[in-house]
Amino acid sequence: MTTEQSFADLGVPAPLVRALSDNGITHPFPIQVSTLPDTLAGRDVLGRGKTGSGKTLAFSIPLVSRLTGTTRRASRPSGLVLAPTRELATQITAALQPLAEASGLRVTTIFGGVPQNKQVKALQAGVDIVVACPGRLEDLMRQRLITLDAVEITVIDEADHMADLGFLPGVTRILAATPAGGQRLLFSATLDNGVDKLVTRFLRNQVSHAVDSDQSPVDAMTHHVFHVASADAKKDLVHTLASGTGRRILFLRTKHHARKLAKQLTQAGIPSVDLHGNLSQPARDRNLAAFAAGTARVLVATDIAARGVHVDDVELVVHIDPPAEHKAYLHRSGRTARAGRAGDVVTVVLPEQRRDTQALLRKAGIKATPQQVSADSEPVQALVGEVAPYQAPPAAPAPVQQQRRAPAQRRPGGGQARQGGGGQPSQGGRRRSRRPRSAVGAK
Repeated sequence: MTTEQSFADLGVPAPLVRALSDNGITHPFPIQVSTLPDTLAGRDVLGRGKTGSGKTLAFSIPLVSRLTGTTRRASRPSGLVLAPTRELATQITAALQPLAEASGLRVTTIFGGVPQNKQVKALQAGVDIVVACPGRLEDLMRQRLITLDAVEITVIDEADHMADLGFLPGVTRILAATPAGGQRLLFSATLDNGVDKLVTRFLRNQVSHAVDSDQSPVDAMTHHVFHVASADAKKDLVHTLASGTGRRILFLRTKHHARKLAKQLTQAGIPSVDLHGNLSQPARDRNLAAFAAGTARVLVATDIAARGVHVDDVELVVHIDPPAEHKAYLHRSGRTARAGRAGDVVTVVLPEQRRDTQALLRKAGIKATPQQVSADSEPVQALVGEVAPYQAPPAAPAPVQQQRRAPAQRRPGGGQARQGGGGQPSQGGRRRSRRPRSAVGAK
């Protein structure tokens, strides 16, 4: 949901307004309208908004605005953004980049799971804004490859997820390494699990802004609860839900099942990729790029994708395995119905899961009447819509055939020629060559 106000009305500098317009963003969202006057004025801000509310731009705009014209230094950034996951850090950088380029600023991303050399070189070349995950950032700080004493503005995004992952001690140490007088912006969906302690210690005279409830579902979402009779019925239903033409994200609890289902769907003619913690960073990037580009219509993921994966026009989210707690349900579901668009969310429930799922949905504030369905039920078919054409899976690479060694040449006298030359046996041979028979006594 956008507003009637423009970014210029809120005091956003003209170069940033043009950069936003060039990317199709012309009107701010409510959380941006609420926070921008204070953040642009240099005040500390606590922003609370539900998933998909536009928090990334709400802090990216004042971050770039404040740092425009600052002196770039090697390994001493002026701006810092902390994010809990590699995926979210990458998404934030992608949103920041057009604004930074319009203002002559340089952004780099720091996270683990990849060699640090490229990140270190980027820092040494000079950088204005660092978007980082706490673990790798602390590693580089201990190695004295980055210092935070020049940071003017710090952003903590998804602070509640940092708390869930146990990152708050590291976040505390990082914030303590930044100048006490710097501006600090904290954005979070909730303030539990110690996030309030961060606010108390590091934000000064902060202004709080909240858009809707901190745990409320998105209005543009339609929630469906599909009861199935058995595991086989569940499998058929999932394949049917995945068969539509639009983008879908399917959530499972385990990495193994996510990888297995992505392969099964691809073999069934539904191009799919997986996303989970066992993938290397290049594999994650490759799979996300395929999903964003549309070459894969289905993303099969564990909860690693519940935050930080912002791909436009995801029309359906399916909880194949209901999550363990209600906050995870809301964050998973938040991959659809983003930025004012509509979307559907399906929870698939086996008989033994009904009681727990009912309690979960009640805590999440979801009101949806359960329906007993099969793959060919009318509610399912209406949700799937047009079925995408079958797409043949990529051919498996041909097995590499080992070349057979040429047989050893025999000497005219019947013995095998030694290999390696120089009268020495070959070092690569496993068996010692037999000595040729003596000519004495030979007939």
